[in-house]
Amino acid sequence: MERITADDVRKVAQLARLALPEERIATYTVQLERILDYVAHLEQVDTEGVPPTTRAVEVVNVTRPDAVDPTPVREELLSLAPQREGDFFRVPKILGD
Repeated sequence: MERITADDVRKVAQLARLALPEERIATYTVQLERILDYVAHLEQVDTEGVPPTTRAVEVVNVTRPDAVDPTPVREELLSLAPQREGDFFRVPKILGD
């Protein structure tokens, strides 16, 4: 693998619009090189037959089917509205034309 240089770090920082202090460039160069070495190490892992996933532990979302259930208190609730228009609450207009 080609080694990352201080100039590479400066260029990436510039592209990311990061102001890196010059005295930290050497530290970041070493850290980025270690990260890239680790990624290269991970690329050697045999993942043949391993299904792709987005999590280490699969999460199943428990849902129920949507259903419309009439409420026995509909009229009571509508009668409590300050203003009513048919089967709806009337509210003040908040958006312009």
